[in-house]
Amino acid sequence: MPSVPLPPKESNLFKRILKCYEQKQYKNGLKFCKMILSNPKFAEHGETLAMKGLTLNCLGKKEEAYEFVRKGLRNDVKSHVCWHVYGLLQRSDKKYDEAIKCYRNALKLDKDNLQILRDLSLLQIQMRDLEGYRETRYQLLQLRPTQRASWIGYAIAYHLLKDYDMALKLLEEFRKTQQVPPNKIDYEYSELILYQNQVMREADLFQESLEHIETYEKQICDKLIVEEIKGEMLLKLGRLKEAGEVYKELIERNAENWYYYEGLEKALQPSEKFRELTDKFLRVNFSKGCPPLFTTLKSLYYNPEKVQKGGSEELGTSQVDLSLCEVDKANNPGNQSITKPTKNGRYLDIGGLDIRVSTIQELVTGYEASLKTCDLFSTCENGEKEPPTTLLWVRYFLAQHFDKLGQCSLALDYINAAIASTPTLIELFYLKAKIYKHVGNIKEAAKWMDEAQSLDTADRFINSKCAKYMLRANMEGTSAMENLNEMQCMWFQTECAAAYQRLGKYGDALKKCHEVERHFFEITDDQFDFHTYCMRKMTLRAYVDLLRLEDVLRKHAFYFKAARSAIEIYLKLHDNPLTNESKEQEVNSENLSAKELKKMLSKQRRAQKKAKLEEERKHAERERQQKNQKKKRDEEEEETSGPREELVPEKLERVENPLEEAIKFLIPLKNLIGDDIETHLLAFEIYFRKGKFLLMLQSVKRAFAINRNNPWLHECLIKFSKAVSDHSNLPEIVSKVLTQEMQKIFVYKNLESFNEEFLKHNATSIQHQLSGAKMMYFLDKSRQEKAIAVATRLDKNMRDKNVKTLTKVFEALLDGSFGSCHAQCEEYQAACHKLFPFTSAFMPATNEDNSSIASVNHTAINHDLLSNEI
Repeated sequence: MPSVPLPPKESNLFKRILKCYEQKQYKNGLKFCKMILSNPKFAEHGETLAMKGLTLNCLGKKEEAYEFVRKGLRNDVKSHVCWHVYGLLQRSDKKYDEAIKCYRNALKLDKDNLQILRDLSLLQIQMRDLEGYRETRYQLLQLRPTQRASWIGYAIAYHLLKDYDMALKLLEEFRKTQQVPPNKIDYEYSELILYQNQVMREADLFQESLEHIETYEKQICDKLIVEEIKGEMLLKLGRLKEAGEVYKELIERNAENWYYYEGLEKALQPSEKFRELTDKFLRVNFSKGCPPLFTTLKSLYYNPEKVQKGGSEELGTSQVDLSLCEVDKANNPGNQSITKPTKNGRYLDIGGLDIRVSTIQELVTGYEASLKTCDLFSTCENGEKEPPTTLLWVRYFLAQHFDKLGQCSLALDYINAAIASTPTLIELFYLKAKIYKHVGNIKEAAKWMDEAQSLDTADRFINSKCAKYMLRANMEGTSAMENLNEMQCMWFQTECAAAYQRLGKYGDALKKCHEVERHFFEITDDQFDFHTYCMRKMTLRAYVDLLRLEDVLRKHAFYFKAARSAIEIYLKLHDNPLTNESKEQEVNSENLSAKELKKMLSKQRRAQKKAKLEEERKHAERERQQKNQKKKRDEEEEETSGPREELVPEKLERVENPLEEAIKFLIPLKNLIGDDIETHLLAFEIYFRKGKFLLMLQSVKRAFAINRNNPWLHECLIKFSKAVSDHSNLPEIVSKVLTQEMQKIFVYKNLESFNEEFLKHNATSIQHQLSGAKMMYFLDKSRQEKAIAVATRLDKNMRDKNVKTLTKVFEALLDGSFGSCHAQCEEYQAACHKLFPFTSAFMPATNEDNSSIASVNHTAINHDLLSNEI
């Protein structure tokens, strides 16, 4: 039954409640609610009860809030106010789907309520219900055709739905209503023009866009974007000469913008002699002492085929691109193999190098030899001598060059020579640390990065790098952990998670992964405030860019790293759940003598005392943080939700269903990063453990479509096929689908033949041989020796003999993939040490470590440590 209508006095009080809510005067609002509800006639007034609940929610009293709002709705179920308030309450709890249902119920009772329509449109754009958003914006336009936001919101809806014609018609109709003098600059009108032009460009209306920007140029505030649009459109229209002039002016205005150079290059379409221009470019930058010189030229070292295929093999001397741009063939007819003497008189075979890379190497090694003898770039030249710093920067460049080519010994020779001449330059120590990281000696790398940091303790970049390297060397511990979480410092948190994961501290690692996930949730939620703000302030281009960014937010590398770590840990916790230590000790104590039992109990008491002190410390720290959080919430009355559940490492690592937790991290990867094969292989590992055969099939099919020759995929295919054959009790329809689809992938009669063909097809790849060898042992345990021999091949034909792949093989020998094989481990370690003497994983045992093999398993090098990205 509807509540009794309020008389004038109480009606005025109710209006004051609404005003207090809008002005965030929540305590006053509760006083007015009490004044109405204390009257016996209106003690059950639904709308007042609902508003009391909404006000309590703003003060963080969530349970009471829901109680009052639901009671109000029961008392007046036909009140659009009660439904609207219930929707606002659901929205504050991020239950957007439920809130939308409430708003729709409210609109059934009051279909033309502007505030409810606005709130509904905000949720629809937040949830990307674009069709629904368009309909709601149309209703708002009909009700308020004179408001700017009505037109703009409706046009944005069509733009996001890619109906560019309709969006442009609406924007043009609205523009005609704006009374702006031709020679007057109005910021909001300027933004409208630029947004209109953006829609034209996205609709491929290049000529119209150019004419439009030229017509309204005088009324646009941002003169720089005008020139950039002109240059882009002139290129699209093939008017290269005019485009070139525009980009020359832009470069004169900002010589640091690479986008302008790319535009000028397209406009000029140059055909240049590489050696001549490179020689001139290098000399100028070496003389000036330009540290980022190698970074400028680094793109010449990449192989586009590897980038396109998603390969992550470490670059070797025979893997440099041969086809990125035209070269001066006259300097090296037939792209012949080049052999040049190194600075120590040794000869370096760089046969197979791209002609550009070999040209750079020839030029710079020549500079170094000449500068050492006569302080000139060439011994046959006369002129002003170069300062000593020129030789320093040449050596710095050569160290980076040989590091990039995987020639660590030469890289270290050059950087050590540079440090010997100038032992106070931070860049030199930073590069030395980087080289050690690339050869797999992360502890030595951390040592030299710490040396670099000691030269300038106020340098934030070096401080961050030093922290990252120490984390990668598993040197944990920082006093600023909570502050970094509040600052959403995700690079640090992902590195922490990886370090904890390597150390086996799964609870702490999961805490960091969940913190990163919460950051992404908060970033997604933060866009809510901009849905109304941007249309009011006419920042339309930025608003559309924001929406598109939020749509793909979890494609970011930080989220992928955190999600991958979390999934790997949950898989490990599913395979090997953490046991209750007290139960284990009870079982073990039965077999102990009285003396041994006494010793064990004493050890337990000490451990318990230590654990108790640590727990008390953690409890005190948590209490302090909770007090600070409570104080912060009390100070901010507009807070609409209570504190989140605390992330406790001990609870996280003892979760009841690890696979369900892993799926929560997997879903965004499947939705947004479906083009990365790792997404589907991680999905397979989860579904394999859950016994979901159709989802396993889906995962391997998607991975197969990306790269059918992936080593990890090969392992998944064999495990999948064997699991299917081992389960004879599958439903008939499931079995039929599996058989039908697997025939498209497996063309061999049995898995042994499939595996042998895989090995034969990839005879020169260590990674593929490793996966094939694992599956050989998996299918037939009696073939252990053969499998190990296949995995540990190091002959000259193997093309990916680098630290990363050899470490993977070494770890496989340690982790039981081939059973017990201690002797083969030591033999393989010694062979790898000869190839990579600087890599810590392959170094022989020292006095500090009884077994280097045992220590490697504890501090295994993951694939991030060996990348060249840092």
